[in-house]
Amino acid sequence: MHVETLIIGAGPAGLTTAYELTKAGRSVTIVERDPVYVGGISRTVNYKGYRFDIGGHRFFSKSAEVEAWWTEVMGDEMLQRPRSSRIYYNGKLFDYPLRAGDALSKLGPVEALRCVMSYAWAKARPYRHVVSFEQWVVNNFGRRLFQIFFKTYTEKVWGMDCSEISADWAAQRIKGLNLYQAIIQSFGMGSRPKGSAAVIKTLINSFRYPRLGPGQMWERARDRIVDNGGTVMMGSTITAISQHEGTGQWVAIVTDASGKETKVTADHLVSTAAINELVKMLGADTNNTVAAAAAGLRYRDFLIIGLITRGKESFGDNWIYIHDPSVKVGRIQNFKSWSPDMVPDHGTACYGMEYFCNEGDDTWDMADADLIARAKFEIGKLGLARPEDIIDGSVVRQPKAYPVYDDTYKFNVDTITEGLGEQFSNLHLAGRNGMHKYNNQDHAMMTGILTAKNIIAGNRSHDVWTVNEDAEYHEGGEAVTDKIEERLVPRRVA
Repeated sequence: MHVETLIIGAGPAGLTTAYELTKAGRSVTIVERDPVYVGGISRTVNYKGYRFDIGGHRFFSKSAEVEAWWTEVMGDEMLQRPRSSRIYYNGKLFDYPLRAGDALSKLGPVEALRCVMSYAWAKARPYRHVVSFEQWVVNNFGRRLFQIFFKTYTEKVWGMDCSEISADWAAQRIKGLNLYQAIIQSFGMGSRPKGSAAVIKTLINSFRYPRLGPGQMWERARDRIVDNGGTVMMGSTITAISQHEGTGQWVAIVTDASGKETKVTADHLVSTAAINELVKMLGADTNNTVAAAAAGLRYRDFLIIGLITRGKESFGDNWIYIHDPSVKVGRIQNFKSWSPDMVPDHGTACYGMEYFCNEGDDTWDMADADLIARAKFEIGKLGLARPEDIIDGSVVRQPKAYPVYDDTYKFNVDTITEGLGEQFSNLHLAGRNGMHKYNNQDHAMMTGILTAKNIIAGNRSHDVWTVNEDAEYHEGGEAVTDKIEERLVPRRVA
């Protein structure tokens, strides 16, 4: 077959690109490796009617275009849900975003005094040359609060010691907690710090969410693409691809699970696949510099274990961050809190136990039965569910969940994109892994929208790399003035 655009990957970026192109009457084929699900990390896995959101996706965006896109595809199936998440520490649940007054009161007078003394010590003897996440947090909150509320979860997620993570991430991501003001106010002294209300106001109190999870939206998008004349090849991979020397046209061999091969030619190639995989696919790794850059890109993987329990859920949060070093689980989802229809039997509850790991390590390679047994034990140890009430479980693994921004990632990405750009003028990169950029779902969609606009216009007037340059975008509700290169995630100390 011949199409104008061949797209690798049916995640948010790939499906958004295809939807926009087919609405404009353009021909599109998507190649998706998964035989069942679309949506990538935003898919929703269905296990015996229980639906698991892979990671938890709150639908909110500063982009009116993205918000309108969601409404167009989902209509009345898009729910408005309350936002709620807390931190678990020492058997108690603390507000998140962290509020100093709440934290100090729940820690108890002895621990609160230790935190205050630790804070005073940090202010008297701060680190003068701050380079690490640990140093930044200790300087601002004291070592005791760092150990309680920052160290454990951060190290679980990123697999790095806090002393190895650069301070720039902490400075950008930890906002709105003024320990000094909270201490003064707790004694009835001082006034509310100017602007503190605005900090809380910018955090969303509710969000939109598809009734049956984010996968429902991407399944509908896929169906509309097909209705518009597009093709979605599920359970398929590109086993060979090259460019015609004379025309620059792409020539791909797409192979499905049965081994059947289909030759697809295209004028444009849009890749949302991991950028280091694309380098190998295109044979660009014959360039030693590009090959070295691709090999230098790293990822953080994770898996989620869905636990089905008898009875009412034990907490109403969307998720709880687990700041307890005695268990390996990093975050626990409550799927009924996202949408009641994610749980078919309302006499049961369903929790998602998230474990951050690296593909091939002990956690990743553990048998499903052993992972479920671990999850049952840990949720029981935390007192968030009784193991004897757990009646079933299922494991979902997600490779390359988070691109890692270490001290060389930007050089590596620039090296790859420059090398590919010199060789392939009709290649477009989009999405989180396609650009090795830690985008939210709406950011990934915007890269798809802009890519479609470029293809339709026949130029590159829209720069997809400018999407998500506002690092405060994550849960903001107001315009911000501080612009930095991109949304920050942990990188190693140089």
